[in-house]
Amino acid sequence: MQEVQTIARRVSDNVEKVIVGKHDEIQLALIAMLCRGHVLIEDVPGVGKTMLARAFARSLGCTFRRIQFTPDMLPSDITGVSIFNQRDREFEFRQGPIFAQIVLADEINRATPKTQSALLEAMEERQVTVDGVTYPMDNPFLVLATQNPIEYEGTFPLPEAQLDRFLVRISLGYPAREAEMQILDAQRVSHPVESVEQVVSAEELRRAQTLIKDVHISDLIKEYIIGIVTASRQHPDTYLGASPRGSLALYRTSQARAALEGRDYVIPDDVKALAEATLAHRIIISPSARIKSVDARTVVEDLLRTVPVPGVRATREPARA
Repeated sequence: MQEVQTIARRVSDNVEKVIVGKHDEIQLALIAMLCRGHVLIEDVPGVGKTMLARAFARSLGCTFRRIQFTPDMLPSDITGVSIFNQRDREFEFRQGPIFAQIVLADEINRATPKTQSALLEAMEERQVTVDGVTYPMDNPFLVLATQNPIEYEGTFPLPEAQLDRFLVRISLGYPAREAEMQILDAQRVSHPVESVEQVVSAEELRRAQTLIKDVHISDLIKEYIIGIVTASRQHPDTYLGASPRGSLALYRTSQARAALEGRDYVIPDDVKALAEATLAHRIIISPSARIKSVDARTVVEDLLRTVPVPGVRATREPARA
């Protein structure tokens, strides 16, 4: 796993030149990219959501397009449109901005549900169908979406089907005092994202994505993952638990985290570290629990406390003489 660690360290160090004091969040986004997964960055304005996506795009040798979502946007504005060519007397397809290896969907919840649905096929099946013709996406293909969870004026909440297609959800949060001081100093002349250079090629990224699949994950760890997901469906505070896609997300991200830690096998701590990021946005809280201010993160924390790790047995302390 040395090759994966080296690639990940180069990208992480490069992104941290722009996003200061958020090592864990950057690692989480990197894990999602190694798993060929999409990332939803959800937080208040001004904490660096868009800059995180731009820094990753500049660090990787991939094509990059940014889509600024607005209420008047149409699905064809994303996927593309067929235009009649009068010279050739036939229709030709003009690709939309979704046809890039890294796509920044900025403020995705400002688009109408009809427009949001244009991303469903691309994110899950990595293809786009227009006028009955299917066009494959580039490899790798990653969607980095941002949304503001506080301001609901003029927004459309992401439907469950859309949320379920994001491998992880990340919240950056406000920086610490020392980190914010570094941000002020770094932007005295220009924004540091402008000086970020490519450190990894698209081929190296594809190679790392393939290598993490070789990380061993035992049947006991698989049982633990299934136990957590099953418990989310049976929890008294949930209306709808995590889907099988959530199980796969926790499975894949655990492999990636193990590789970043230099291991070729998954341990329960990998699963615990990634449970909230992969499952919380897939869980729907019941109305009665919502009244009591219970949220999905609280439910996941409860699951990790109550679901036992398979194969672990309680040990009896030796009797004292």
